[in-house]
Amino acid sequence: MTLISPRKALQRRLWALFMFFFIPGLLMASWATRTPAIRDILSVSTAEMGIVLFGLSIGSMSGILCSAWLVKRFGTRKVIRTTMCCAVVGMIFLSVALWFTSPVMFAFGLMVFGGSFGSAEVAINVEGAAVERELNKTVLPMMHGFYSLGTLAGAGVGMALTAFGTAASLHILLAALVCILPILTGITFIPDGNGKNSAEEQKSAEKGLPFYRDMQLMLIGVVVLAMAFAEGSANDWLPLLMVDGHGFSPTSGSLIYAGFTLGMTLGRFTGGWFIDRYSRVAVVRASALMGALGIALIIFVDVDWIAGVSVILWGAGASLGFPLTISAASDTGPDAPTRVSVVATTGYLAFLVGPPLLGFLGEHYGLRSAMLVVLGLVIIAALVAKAVAKPTTQHSAMEKGYER
Repeated sequence: MTLISPRKALQRRLWALFMFFFIPGLLMASWATRTPAIRDILSVSTAEMGIVLFGLSIGSMSGILCSAWLVKRFGTRKVIRTTMCCAVVGMIFLSVALWFTSPVMFAFGLMVFGGSFGSAEVAINVEGAAVERELNKTVLPMMHGFYSLGTLAGAGVGMALTAFGTAASLHILLAALVCILPILTGITFIPDGNGKNSAEEQKSAEKGLPFYRDMQLMLIGVVVLAMAFAEGSANDWLPLLMVDGHGFSPTSGSLIYAGFTLGMTLGRFTGGWFIDRYSRVAVVRASALMGALGIALIIFVDVDWIAGVSVILWGAGASLGFPLTISAASDTGPDAPTRVSVVATTGYLAFLVGPPLLGFLGEHYGLRSAMLVVLGLVIIAALVAKAVAKPTTQHSAMEKGYER
């Protein structure tokens, strides 16, 4: 049996995590790019399609709410392996639902898919934070960058298969099958037991402040709420904002959304360098202000090329909010899975509440005016950015009151 050096094992673990971030983005884009065809195959109206898609929201929130318990009970490796395999099963359900033209089965498949990745979210991020500490290098933003890269790859393949006339059911099935081997291979590089609360950590958690009384963690939640709101509002409304608010054609609106995605991807792949060179606080504050500038230009300026460039600022500014707050949450005290889960749940709430809220405001005041809410939240994130500061010493937890 060949022995692997600890450094090489850590590198393999890192690349496995890159892949576990890439796969959700790939699978998400694989079915999302086919939503017009899916709506036609299922023979549902746009409003009914919204109800079908709500299955994804139900699954995602259910998964994220139970994810901390799963990680503490079974460890990150078992949770990642099981949830990733369940996500593939959910994709297969989607393909079968299209074959039988069943909206109910499709909604159930989305629920399984969303629940799987919601549960995997905390496990992958807890594992990523552990690798980050062992490497003594910021890598979580790059991991999330692989999710963005996965969405770009999935969208590109989806557009190509659509152009070739490939059936949506076959496309979704192929996307699921392609991911099976990478999942089974990558999981072998994840050590067993990480994420389970040791007796010492449990005792420390019981003696210290509960997470809901930790002011730093609550402020981190404010940051992720604002930044996730900024990201989610662009994902849901940016093309329509450009078409209705700035008079772009639908094709141009889609291309401008691609610019936002590009900004997200670049921000996540380069963010680690800036964090290590400066600090987490400085980068969160700068990225929030950059996002605020992009959003403000889109709201207040009526020049087409400025609006086009502004979405890149918006994307780059929103890109680091989720990974940096996840990393910061894991540093705030004992019981990292619960703390990461709290922050991740807050981010998911922003993704869920944001679209209908902005839709309601946009209906009454226009989408450009509705984006003032997003702008205000991002500015608040810049003001409370100090909450994501790294602990200065090994005894920072005690200084903050985790031990009496």
